[in-house]
Amino acid sequence: MEKKRNKLTNPWVVCILALICTFLWGSAIPSVKTGYQMFSIRGDDTASQILFAGYRFTLAGVLTFAISCIIEKKVRLPKKEIWGNVVILGLIQTTVQYVFFYVGLSNTTGVKGAIITASNSFFSILIAHFMIRERITRRKTIGCILGFAGVIVINLTQGGFAGGLSFTGEGFLILSCFSYGFSAVFVKTFVNKDKAFTITAYQLLLGGVILIAIGMGLGGEVHGFTPKSILLLIYMAIISSVAFSLWALLLQHNSVSRVSIYGFTNPVFGVLLSAVFLGEKALTLQNLAALLLVSLGIIVVNLQLPFKSKMPAKHKEPGKREVSEGI
Repeated sequence: MEKKRNKLTNPWVVCILALICTFLWGSAIPSVKTGYQMFSIRGDDTASQILFAGYRFTLAGVLTFAISCIIEKKVRLPKKEIWGNVVILGLIQTTVQYVFFYVGLSNTTGVKGAIITASNSFFSILIAHFMIRERITRRKTIGCILGFAGVIVINLTQGGFAGGLSFTGEGFLILSCFSYGFSAVFVKTFVNKDKAFTITAYQLLLGGVILIAIGMGLGGEVHGFTPKSILLLIYMAIISSVAFSLWALLLQHNSVSRVSIYGFTNPVFGVLLSAVFLGEKALTLQNLAALLLVSLGIIVVNLQLPFKSKMPAKHKEPGKREVSEGI
């Protein structure tokens, strides 16, 4: 167990697994757009969008539950003492976050949406500072500024910030980011008490079922189930199942800021994969500059981690780990 823990705190392992997660989440962007076409969901049909999200996350919960049972070779339930936390996590991380996201995105431009939702990582690091005392340091601040600058650069277009602000548009997207940031820190407070796959399975299942109820209650409908569209829906469920599980596993063994900084690569992967699958233009000077800024942000935040990982465990005093990560 100690050997596994050491691997999951290795900076290179954290980097690779976190980038797998953000790559998967980035692939969700062209997948959702393709799904809207396959299931004939209009851009202004919020109820159907929420229902579509509900199908995706409920299926993701079922898949994660099946994986958990295969790994453990038995049916697992969350431990009694964390059931309440799992329910809260499902409501915040899946239901609330995606209700605000889908409603907000329908009331603003795509450029504004991409820029605002990319601030997820910043909210995670900021909330972690107050909730679990992971200090915001100069290094983390510089890394966040560089990473967020990359996100802005990759989304800049002429007139991209025009059109004013609205509470149900940009305001809802900010609330979605806050919901994500809070959930990333909240799961850190109890994820060590049970298996990451078990926690992820039940929170996805609960949040997805509630999204379905909301979507149906608002009159949403999803049509056009064909072998091709069903395969796409299954892939989208796999995205959520694998990415959320790996992310929770990383948070189980690392500080929030060490993991969340990689969230800045989400929109980068989204743009690149949209270029591949949707034919959108990507290989431009603007996008390459954004990639450079994002990469620099990640390097700055993790600059001292390889040196810390070489320190023998016997030289580390109890309680020092969290302090050393805040240097």
